[in-house]
Amino acid sequence: MAAMSRQDTAATALAALRTGIGVGAWVAPSPAARMFGLRVDGNTEAVLMARLFAVRDVALAYATLGTTGPARRTVLHAGIACDVLDAAAALLAARRGGIPRGSAALVAAVALAAAATGAVAARP
Repeated sequence: MAAMSRQDTAATALAALRTGIGVGAWVAPSPAARMFGLRVDGNTEAVLMARLFAVRDVALAYATLGTTGPARRTVLHAGIACDVLDAAAALLAARRGGIPRGSAALVAAVALAAAATGAVAARP
């Protein structure tokens, strides 16, 4: 059995992270949000947004694992863009007082770690 490349290992790890966060946020949006210091209890709009985010992450994971070569790099680049914009959105929300700064920092850190992992996976 051939060893996985560094890029394949990063892609698999990223897909696992996206799947875990995505499934968790879709099945149990309130507990998933609380893990990041956010509250969605009683807010049906926030639950909807959490589930929309969740589906995107699961779709990116599926596409990452279901492709190779240039197609995988395209998927990974799309994921990197999502992750960087997620981090920016969290920081913007904190700046405007919409979420606690600690929550924004945690969300941004996870998103930027995913972007960095995606960048490793996307290397030719």
